[in-house]
Amino acid sequence: MEPTPEQSPHHAYPDHWEADVVLRDGGTARIRPITTDDAERLVSFYEQVSDESKYYRFFAPYPRLSDRDVHRFTHHDYVDRVGLAVTIGGEFIGTVRYDRIDDTGRPASAPADEAEVAFLVQDAHQGRGVASALLEHIAAVARERGIRRFAAEVLPANNKMIKVFRDGGYTQRRSFEDGSVHLTLDLEPTEKSLAVQRGREQRAEARSVQRLLAPGSVAVIGTGRTPGGVGRTVLRNLLAAGYTGRTYAVNRAFDEGLATLDGVPAHRSLGEIDEQVDLAVIAVPAHRVPEAVADCGEHGVQGLVVLSAGYAERGADGRELQRELVRQARSYGMRIIGPNAFGIINTAETVRLNASLAPESPARGRIGLFTQSGAIGIALLSGLHRRGAGLSSFISAGNRADVSGNDFLQYSFEDPDTDVALLYLESLGNPRKFTRLARRTAAVKPVVVVKGARHSGTNPPGHAVPVSRIPDTTVSALMRQAGVIRVDTVTEMVDAGLLLAGQPLPAGPRVAILGNSESLGLLTYDACLAEGLRPRPPIDLTTAASPQDFRDALAEALADGTCDAVIVTAIPWVGENGEAETGDGQVLAEALTRAVAGGSAKPVAVVHVEIGGLAEALAAASSTAAPRPRTAAPRPAPPEAAADRAAATAPQATTDRTGTTTPATPAAQAGPTAPGTPTAPGAPGTPAAPAAPGTATSATPAPGTAAPDANSAPEAAPRPGRIPAYPAAERAVRALAEAVKYAQWRRQAAVPGKIPEFLDDTIDEAAAAALIEAQLATAPDPRGRPLTHDEARELLGHYGIDVRPTLPAPDPEAAVAAAARLGYPVALKTTAPHLRHRADLGGVRLDVADEDALRRAYGELTDLLGKPAELLPVVQSMAPRGVDTVVRASIDAAAGAILSFGLAGAPSELLGDTAHRLVPATDRDAAELIRSIRAAPVLFGWRGSAPVDTAALEELLLRLSRLVDDHPEVVSVALEPVVVAPQGLTVLGASVRLAPPPARSDVGPRRLPNY
Repeated sequence: MEPTPEQSPHHAYPDHWEADVVLRDGGTARIRPITTDDAERLVSFYEQVSDESKYYRFFAPYPRLSDRDVHRFTHHDYVDRVGLAVTIGGEFIGTVRYDRIDDTGRPASAPADEAEVAFLVQDAHQGRGVASALLEHIAAVARERGIRRFAAEVLPANNKMIKVFRDGGYTQRRSFEDGSVHLTLDLEPTEKSLAVQRGREQRAEARSVQRLLAPGSVAVIGTGRTPGGVGRTVLRNLLAAGYTGRTYAVNRAFDEGLATLDGVPAHRSLGEIDEQVDLAVIAVPAHRVPEAVADCGEHGVQGLVVLSAGYAERGADGRELQRELVRQARSYGMRIIGPNAFGIINTAETVRLNASLAPESPARGRIGLFTQSGAIGIALLSGLHRRGAGLSSFISAGNRADVSGNDFLQYSFEDPDTDVALLYLESLGNPRKFTRLARRTAAVKPVVVVKGARHSGTNPPGHAVPVSRIPDTTVSALMRQAGVIRVDTVTEMVDAGLLLAGQPLPAGPRVAILGNSESLGLLTYDACLAEGLRPRPPIDLTTAASPQDFRDALAEALADGTCDAVIVTAIPWVGENGEAETGDGQVLAEALTRAVAGGSAKPVAVVHVEIGGLAEALAAASSTAAPRPRTAAPRPAPPEAAADRAAATAPQATTDRTGTTTPATPAAQAGPTAPGTPTAPGAPGTPAAPAAPGTATSATPAPGTAAPDANSAPEAAPRPGRIPAYPAAERAVRALAEAVKYAQWRRQAAVPGKIPEFLDDTIDEAAAAALIEAQLATAPDPRGRPLTHDEARELLGHYGIDVRPTLPAPDPEAAVAAAARLGYPVALKTTAPHLRHRADLGGVRLDVADEDALRRAYGELTDLLGKPAELLPVVQSMAPRGVDTVVRASIDAAAGAILSFGLAGAPSELLGDTAHRLVPATDRDAAELIRSIRAAPVLFGWRGSAPVDTAALEELLLRLSRLVDDHPEVVSVALEPVVVAPQGLTVLGASVRLAPPPARSDVGPRRLPNY
């Protein structure tokens, strides 16, 4: 919205204050500055506010606004007087205003840093979090304009407004004066205010997804009049899945006399439906979508699934159509899945929603699945179905112009029906937020990710998001730091998901292998070694082994305290006639299930070769999927078989019609803990293995009801689960190895790392800030400037990082003088960009002992490589011998600040042997960073060499992390080489680049991204 000439000529309309936000109930609204064009909207808004709310706002009866009031509340200079409005459908539902004041409470201008603030929210929208969202945004605006405090007068009876201020998390002071409560809020963000903001964000975004997945009614807009077509297919799938809500078919081309279609009410528009529709599935051509969205918005639809194609995947024009689609939907308070989506599925018994193009709804299960590709979604649904696995929810987001993987993580975090979250992603719209959400979710349930488009350097068609320039290996390392299980293929995703959803987490890497094939056992053993596991010698049960032998061996392995997981290998039995008997899968499955039911909480996986029905029998015998209620009585079984099956299934969890799952016995719980130790599964000090991903503690809410409003997802109880079966040893072992690494991360995450306090005593943050400000003031280039060697030394010195000085040597005499000043022995090296850090090209002479040697070295250098003016030689005193390493920090516009470490030299560069962590790094991050490179043994005494001072190296990493975290203007730092000796280290070279910091999308008030 553009300003009028009446507004201050000194301050243009601040369009960067505009934002779409998700409210507490999952609906969206738009926050924007109020302009002079809003007079009629303001009057209309005020007329809809109750007399009580008006009294609370003005401390007196105030039935209507005068012309003077309207003028005052719509004319702002966007500095000393600012007003923001929350709008839905273009109409105001809430406002906030601040006026800068001086110490006496009178209107003022800068440098006064206090402002009086007042809110007013329409009664129909109170309780939706409107005022809380406005407080976040008006506080950010005030800080931008140099205001540091808000003052507010609130009547004691206005408890809602007092609660908004109290719960904001800001430092505040309260007093009672002249019959009102006087509140003062310091606007500097605090840890508490940030936690409050992110907690509200999590609950709101989770609720917005829950509204889409559990609607009370669905309308399919664009349902064809004849069988076939996208809309008719979705309608058929909704009915086939047994959707529990109300369904409507909508098509403006329906004949006026058509009352029903496929047994559901048929209408020409949403206006003909005599109740509110919660979810609309839009399956019309792209040029008709705006009309359908407007119809939905005007009739109170809460969310949209847009299957229509023809948007950003078609190029620039389509991208603009996509952006307009999102703007239109959000203006009505609706969120969008799509466009170009495949659809959504919710298998909860109280919902049974299949609003997708998938012809068959998957069975109920414990896996949540999000994909940005319809084709990949089809493949994953098919693969999970073949393996006997069920889903809790499925979202195929298409171009994911609105609802994204981040929203799915918010939902999965607190969804009691989801134990494992699987995501296929082709782009990350907000990588910083993704890693933050993934870390929190992974702390309670596994997150498995496949990232497509890894090496193209561009986004797939339709994905209008910022492109990160960091290598894929760095992305993978950052995901690992956040606890994400990153796999390369969708097959590996399914393999890992099955194990994690059905089995407890391993307590360590020790693996027992048993089976009836020596060769298959050896293949499994080798695969374990290749994946970094610690396998025990395989136990060969011989080809004559019976199912009872398998049961006994598995039970013994589960009871053995020297192993943490078991892999069972099986080949078909050979009968007396010499032919393979492939039909004994059911018998073997029952034997293995009985052994697991009576054993300890260790993961078990089965590798089988051509044993018919084994995988299906395992899934049926011990599935964690909650079965649908039977419609017919099962066929009676023989007494012996019935007894065996009862023994096998007795300890398992039971699931009622509501979806509530109850562990059958306490035996599956984690073992006892010592007094005072954490009781969360995987916490240090717990002797038992980490718990399996959880059991639901409550059913998915019925359509139209609210999701649980929890601050944190509960830890779920472990239970016997389905035993996953794999057709190849490598696949089973790889899935198990991922579970081992994830379990280790969970145990470590239970006790977070810290930033050592000693850093504060040796860091001069203010001096560094002054130096950075002065240097940037001399750089007219907005891209910033590199610092000279001396400038870099000074900046790093403020953070306790000592860089060994170098002296220029433009000629032999200068080199000799520099060496005399520094003291022999010295190093002579070139600093020309094409030779820097390239000792292999002959640009470095070390251990130069005296003047004669220095003159010879200088002559050899210039004779070999060129003139001094080209080589830019320098002299530096020698450092103690040690291991040459490289420490770097850089800021990626999308991912944020990244700390990197590796050994110096061409081999490490060639092999890409560099480790990465997000900034700010903790002591644990620093320790893991130097140990995670493949060449790490060199630092710890490889082949009899002396171990180097890794503690000093960790401290250096922490200091550099602190520097770039405190000063985002430091966009690049390279310390090369860093020579780490047995005692201490020496930084021989440093390069630093300063620039205005890139805008961050993960700080500031809550807002939905605009792609």
